[in-house]
Parts: sequence; C-alpha cells; structure tokens
Amino acid sequence: MAYSVITIARTLGAGGEDIGRSLAAEYGMRYVDGEIIERAAQLAGVTPGEVGRAEARKGLMERIFENIARSGGAFGEYVPDPSLLAAPGYEELIVDVIRETAEAGNAVIVAHGAAIPLARMNGVLRVLVTASPQTRAARLNAEAHGELRAKKMVEESDAARADFFRRFYGVQAENATHYDLVINTNHLSGADAAAVIRSLQT
Repeated sequence: MAYSVITIARTLGAGGEDIGRSLAAEYGMRYVDGEIIERAAQLAGVTPGEVGRAEARKGLMERIFENIARSGGAFGEYVPDPSLLAAPGYEELIVDVIRETAEAGNAVIVAHGAAIPLARMNGVLRVLVTASPQTRAARLNAEAHGELRAKKMVEESDAARADFFRRFYGVQAENATHYDLVINTNHLSGADAAAVIRSLQT
C-alpha cells in the first residue's frame, strides 16, 4: 500500500529527522516540521516563536506549583499570577494545521505528535523512530556535547515529550500502539530504517 502521508515521531538522538528527509527526497514528498508552527502562527497572527512555545511550555498546574514553592506559600493562600492563567494556548490550532497538512497529502510530517490526531485517517503511516537512552546519549556525546550534558539532554527531552503528549492529546503514556511501525535505531542504520519504511510504501 502506498501512503500519501508518513508521520515520524522521534526521540532525541534517534535519527528520525534524517530518515524523514531521506524519504521525503526519495518520494518527492514535502518534508514538514517547522512549517506546522509557521502556518499556525500565520493563522493566529503571531510570531512562530510564540506558537512554538506552546509546544515547549510546562503544564499550567506544574507552573502554579513551582510558583508556590518559590513564594513559600500554602496552596490555600496562593493566588496564581494572572499571566499564568491568561497564557495563550495554541494547541488546538497546531493540531488543526497538522490535519490540514495531512489532508493536502504528499507529506512527511516530523514531530508535533502528528500520529495521534491522524490515527483514523486513511493513507497515513505512523512511525516512531527511537533508541535506548544510552545509545542516544552516546550519539550526542559524539557530537561534542560532552557525556554528562548529553545524558541530561536526553533525560530533559524525554520528559518534555511526555509533558507534550499529556498537554496536547491527554496521552498519559506514549505507547507502541500509537504507531503502525516502531523502529529501534540502536543497531539499524538510518539507511536500513528508511528501507524498512520504504518496504511498506510499495
């Protein structure tokens, strides 16, 4: 079966971006990542940076409790900073743009949790590219980040992914069943991983 849309979720250091670019170039498909944020910003009339922060920001309650801890107050006495409650949320707009992109077809969509809102859409292949934390940290270390820094980057990225899935999609734990194909690049090269996906595109 040929798919008109391939979504690639990836953990930091797993190589998902390179695999996505390779497939997009080979099939003449659009490689879509930052374009999701740019389109959402255009629709909202704000900067891409402002919309991008919606993906990266911490959940409201987590920020409230952090403010409580900093102020030393008890929850019953604490009145949240109005700016926390008024922070604009672009989650629904980003999801709408993901669906709009998929409906246009001929695209490799990387990141943004695209597999979740497109789960029931025909012609979509949902792929997760991952590897063990140790392997991913070793790759980052090889890119001159330093061993301790690389390990911290992986841990922070994985925590941010979990927070993202909870906030955007109400997914408490990302599972293999959210995807049609899970590729472990611990030992598979990027070329081999792309070949696995390619085998489903014929």
